[in-house]
Amino acid sequence: MAKKQEPTYAEAMAEIEKILARFRNDEMDVDSLAAEVRRATELIAWCRQRLHKAQEEVDKVLAADN
Repeated sequence: MAKKQEPTYAEAMAEIEKILARFRNDEMDVDSLAAEVRRATELIAWCRQRLHKAQEEVDKVLAADN
């Protein structure tokens, strides 16, 4: 089975925004609420991890420049 490709940061943020919009607009039914919250939580964790990795990369570049 092929591994699912990770989203870009922008794609992940867009999906989080869509989930939030459905929640705010009462478009999310109670049957899908837990799955939607779980997905949003996974995306938020992925975004935090990506931001941390980007910060480490920037720090390395700046340290090498000194």
